[in-house]
Amino acid sequence: MKKMLASTMTVMLMSTMIACSSQTETAPATKESQSSAAGTATTYPIKTDKTLTYWGELNGNLTGVKTTHSDVPFFQDWQKKTGVPLKFTAPPTGQTKEALNVMLASGDLPDMIEYNFLSDFPGGPEKAIKDGYILKLNDLIDKYAPNLKKYLKEHPEVDKMVKTDNGSYYAFPFIRGDEYLQVFQGPIIRKDWLDELGLPVPETIDEWTTTLKAFKEKKGAAAPLSFISKPRFFNESYNGAFLGAFGINRGFYLENGEIKFGPAEKGFKEYLSLFNSWYKDGLLDKNIATVDTKALDGSFASGGTGASIGNAGGGIGKWQPLVQAKDPKAQLVAAPYPVLKKGDTPKFGQKDKPYSSGGIVAITSKAKDPELATRLLDYGYSEEGRMFFNFGTEGVSYKMENDYPKYTDLLMKNPDKLAPAQAMSMYVRGSYNGPFIQDKRYAEQFFTMPSQRDAVNVWKKTDADKYSLPPLTPTPEESSEYAKIMNDINTLVDEMTLKIILGNEPASQYESYIAKMKSLNLDRAIAIQKAALERYNKR
Repeated sequence: MKKMLASTMTVMLMSTMIACSSQTETAPATKESQSSAAGTATTYPIKTDKTLTYWGELNGNLTGVKTTHSDVPFFQDWQKKTGVPLKFTAPPTGQTKEALNVMLASGDLPDMIEYNFLSDFPGGPEKAIKDGYILKLNDLIDKYAPNLKKYLKEHPEVDKMVKTDNGSYYAFPFIRGDEYLQVFQGPIIRKDWLDELGLPVPETIDEWTTTLKAFKEKKGAAAPLSFISKPRFFNESYNGAFLGAFGINRGFYLENGEIKFGPAEKGFKEYLSLFNSWYKDGLLDKNIATVDTKALDGSFASGGTGASIGNAGGGIGKWQPLVQAKDPKAQLVAAPYPVLKKGDTPKFGQKDKPYSSGGIVAITSKAKDPELATRLLDYGYSEEGRMFFNFGTEGVSYKMENDYPKYTDLLMKNPDKLAPAQAMSMYVRGSYNGPFIQDKRYAEQFFTMPSQRDAVNVWKKTDADKYSLPPLTPTPEESSEYAKIMNDINTLVDEMTLKIILGNEPASQYESYIAKMKSLNLDRAIAIQKAALERYNKR
């Protein structure tokens, strides 16, 4: 879900427009076709004899199920509904950034690229435009994307997020269409163990310590608390869940008008001391430095782990069947983000912005027909397109029941034994990002268990909105400088975190790491963020 895509270290458009009506004819209107906002309305399916090329990673849920986009029903139907034939190319799994660099260097570009140009392109989207890789989309959206244009006009707070400080639109964005969709991750715990031990769902750090000790001593848990630490040990989304109790988070945040970096604040030392004591007492997975998805799944399945941090979908949804296979009474529930003092509201927690994925699909400078590509991509923001992206094809992947698009058994009880997340990725795109507006009704069904739906309501009770930064766009020059500084600082923070938690260095060494962060130009990185925030606020 995340990325739910998710997601970690992350990765669009104005040349001469080919806009002659002879190049993109429209078919007669059908009852399914529509696009009626201001601008040049498009009737779908479009009548064209051109094939466009599309480069992007295949969703991870399809690994081992399908090998190419062309074999996935969703992408087959997308072409039918829009009328635009597509030729797909996918980078090797886990090598998207490297494959993109090779492709850009070759100069042999497709018509469209699906990529995070905000976070994962050196210099950011303005640099990608300046270097001639992708088009600035302003004129194209104004003339040929009436659905996206209408949505952004009606949602100025989102419009502000999806462009650069210069006002450049650089990609067709993924937009979370409801606040309910912005929260999907947090602490998860074995409720059946808590009930058996007479313990409440922990809220404070002290209660967590008591609970983890009981899991170890009375339930025989070898790794009472475990979480994914690979590929990056200190992932803001994972063990960062406990940082908020100490008034900080893993990255940059805004407090009293100042931008701060969590690992350089005193609360970070307190956090390291806590986790070091948990590690020494066997409350934290002894292999915490190397835990990956497979190891964590196995630890839950064996009863070795009683608590973690994960998503409502890919966490509770995946682990509940694993724990239940060993113990039919097993039950996983969400725990609130921890605090130091009972009754306090957690300062931080996972919460995405309506737009946070850094752009989805860019049109390249080598696009054969930018107008046609724009009309194709605008489909996901139309009423019909939004239904298709979120729910697929009526009668196949969903049926309307009392004006509600209900997923069919093809997705929820797949005859080929595909998990709902896998089956959804075959027929819809609601469960992961793309060029469309995500619908809350997808999540209401994706979360098949009450515990998953309850989790969102538990995790959303934080003050995260007060402190989080919007998606900023440093200038190309700032972006390159910032990337170099933060690469060095994040490497240092990872090193410090591991050494102190594992007991290889005492917590008293923390101050020396602060000095090292300063020597690596942390103050300059904060200044770049501050300048970018000031420009963002003036958009």
